[in-house]
Amino acid sequence: MSATHEVLNQAPPLVGFSTADDPALLEALRRDGGGWGEPEVRDLGARAGSAEVQDWARMAEEHSPVLQTHDRYGHRIDEVEYHPAYHRLMDVAVESGQHAAAWSETRPGAHLVRAAKFYAFAQAEPGHGCPISMTYAAVPALRAEPELAAVYEPLLAARTYDFGLRPPLAKRGLIAGMSMTEKQGGSDVRANTTQAVPDGAGGYVLTGHKWFTSAPMSDVFLTLAQTEEGLTCFLVPRVLPDGSRNPLRLMRLKNKLGNRSNASAEIEYESAMAWQVGEPGRGVRTIVEMVNVTRLDCVIGSAAGMRAGLRQALHHAEHRRAFGAELVDQPLMRNVLADLAVESEAATTLAMRLATALDRAEAGDEGEAALRRLGLAVSKYWVCKRGSTHAAEALECLGGNGYVEESGMPRLYREAPLLSIWEGSGNVAALDVLRALGRESGALEAFLAEVDTAAGADARLDAAVDRLRGLLPQLTDPERAQLMARRLAEQMTLVLQGSLLVRYSHPAVADAFCASRLDGDWGHAFGTLPPGTDTGPILERARPKDAR
Repeated sequence: MSATHEVLNQAPPLVGFSTADDPALLEALRRDGGGWGEPEVRDLGARAGSAEVQDWARMAEEHSPVLQTHDRYGHRIDEVEYHPAYHRLMDVAVESGQHAAAWSETRPGAHLVRAAKFYAFAQAEPGHGCPISMTYAAVPALRAEPELAAVYEPLLAARTYDFGLRPPLAKRGLIAGMSMTEKQGGSDVRANTTQAVPDGAGGYVLTGHKWFTSAPMSDVFLTLAQTEEGLTCFLVPRVLPDGSRNPLRLMRLKNKLGNRSNASAEIEYESAMAWQVGEPGRGVRTIVEMVNVTRLDCVIGSAAGMRAGLRQALHHAEHRRAFGAELVDQPLMRNVLADLAVESEAATTLAMRLATALDRAEAGDEGEAALRRLGLAVSKYWVCKRGSTHAAEALECLGGNGYVEESGMPRLYREAPLLSIWEGSGNVAALDVLRALGRESGALEAFLAEVDTAAGADARLDAAVDRLRGLLPQLTDPERAQLMARRLAEQMTLVLQGSLLVRYSHPAVADAFCASRLDGDWGHAFGTLPPGTDTGPILERARPKDAR
């Protein structure tokens, strides 16, 4: 072959690594009672980094789901066809217990271990994580109706992915979806117009249109509809107990920016059968726990995306030479990579802490329940919003190589905004912070108590906490509070991340975070950490060691 075609100065394929090779992740497991799950997390991480699973991820996105509304004879079937790679990803996710299995696990730290698994496997392909997350989140909402929960929860927690349209109670395992938003309301679900009428036999008949229903081939859905008492939550099966199709009409699939392996549909209920979940007229209260749990997965998913982007950027920099030296040894590139690593570790440490708060809340700790409520609200706003910026900078580290589809970076970049939008975009999340402060007894006290655990350990953190406390009295004016909501959510997340890193992370990571994010010695883009930052330990913690 001609010498002009010799390939030089290109990074080798990044395969054969483990997404669980992550100090921040493993340290959180060991610290907060999830050490028993480390072998499973490690096994799953190694599988996520394998060539086989990477091929599944690529094929699942390249071959997006296809809607078949009718069969060849003209019968309405409303089915979505997925590439086999999607089903393989779902098989692994369900078998490893990333869905609702944590709710039936009796060992302490079950939700932390589950979060670690979700984090590790989402780095391979995030789209399939949507129905996995919704299945996980459906259980606490369904428990508002104990009789339904007794029947459906064991199937939602079963570690068998049993795809296909059959009566739910005849299957070995179930996947759950959520169908709330409508054209006229979006996040304002109280504007929903879907009507629910009693059928005289203990059920309801639903008629209406839903604007966004993710994973429309799920077995059951939690949905909202109006009754005489007001907005109420319902469980809607795809297939009725007698084997007939429930009339959920799939009108079209959304042509989305990212998340392409996962179908999202507009659906119409044409007198669809449903069963009430929770009190009539209290649908938002019933479903809010499902929303909060999926928000946790938004934070975990954003952290996973950051870690995946950082890994690719580091791998490229370690194998690419420019201007006479390896990229990873050049000061400015080291600054960029270290900055990305600090952001990634802050997100991961916070995500795992919130999962631990869920474990402790489930065990009856009211302070942890309050911390989780407010911590999720602020984190949903800031961590998920940082995901898009992080993905763009990580992609840029690869230059033109990162801009082509084969690198996988465009998929990462397209996916990042979804996690900031899903379950409430920026303003919704920021306003929810104000709502939690005003309505959740003990939430602020629990939050500040968590932050203050690191009091005195770093003067920059202490000063940032003092500034945050200075903002709080200004929230008494409702209009001013709204104008401050985004700034407040950002500052609250940063001091919480700072407190966690000061207590648990490598001193170089904590120092860089406090100097840049809290003390203001930072620019407006990644790669502007202050001179003198000890980038060596930061990059060593982040480096994909198994790939070298």
